[in-house]
Amino acid sequence: MKNYILFTLLFICFGAFSQEKYTISGTIADSTKGEELINAKITVKGQGTGTFSNEYGFYSLTLPKGTYTLIYSTSGYEPKEISVELDRNMVMNHRLISLAEKVHQSTYAKPYSAMVEYLDAMDSALFFAAPPATAPRRVLAALGPKMLKLSAQRGLGAHPYFVPVEHTLGAREILGADALLAPEIAVVFDTNAETARATARKHMLTYNRLPNYANNLLRLGYSQNDIAGPDKLPSDKMVDAIVAWGTLETVVERINAHIDAGANHVSVQVLSNKDGELPIAQWRELATALKTFN
Repeated sequence: MKNYILFTLLFICFGAFSQEKYTISGTIADSTKGEELINAKITVKGQGTGTFSNEYGFYSLTLPKGTYTLIYSTSGYEPKEISVELDRNMVMNHRLISLAEKVHQSTYAKPYSAMVEYLDAMDSALFFAAPPATAPRRVLAALGPKMLKLSAQRGLGAHPYFVPVEHTLGAREILGADALLAPEIAVVFDTNAETARATARKHMLTYNRLPNYANNLLRLGYSQNDIAGPDKLPSDKMVDAIVAWGTLETVVERINAHIDAGANHVSVQVLSNKDGELPIAQWRELATALKTFN
């Protein structure tokens, strides 16, 4: 009986010890501006569990004692992996580097101010060749309200990229009636929803992680999960808003939707269904519809 009681007590103690848990908490912020990142994801690598930062960039994660690799990620930023030996409560604050800073080797702190400075430098630059008969014409790849206004004030207008139709509608209101508005649209000639969206997602993976495009879509009311879900992929809703897929008639209908929303011109980017292959047949098919546009 004594041996049985002793074994039972040891088992209970071991069970309690094995379930010992600790908490990791802290804040996630932008490495350049120091601003807290909302809805940043903290994932336990290999387990699929985790949490998200709140409206103050704060997160808290409770786990059993052990060794873990935590992945900190959010749209538009380079993911960060941290190894943790969890044997006590810990505070871990992290700053994530924006993909714009990583890819272009420059910060994305003040894009509007940087563009104004760039245009000023362009206008005041020395020109040693024979001057042109007319002033050079330029457009800005503007997305946000301030940059759209600037594109009308300092150029012919805007050439927004990676935008749904509702952005075109709002952009026209900001630009006014006279400025050029030439949005881009990506299209896939494929009537199979699964394969068409797979082609579209492959194209979107670069852009849905960059802060300028992600922030623009957030302004339009799309959620973080629409832009890049737990698997880092855009939702079906997001794919269908950015990329027109299906028959020629479906593609033409979407192009006309941008025109009806206020576009003067629509730049069509045909995505190939096969890697490394030019969509020549699709270009030719699209060319047959040129006369049908509004």
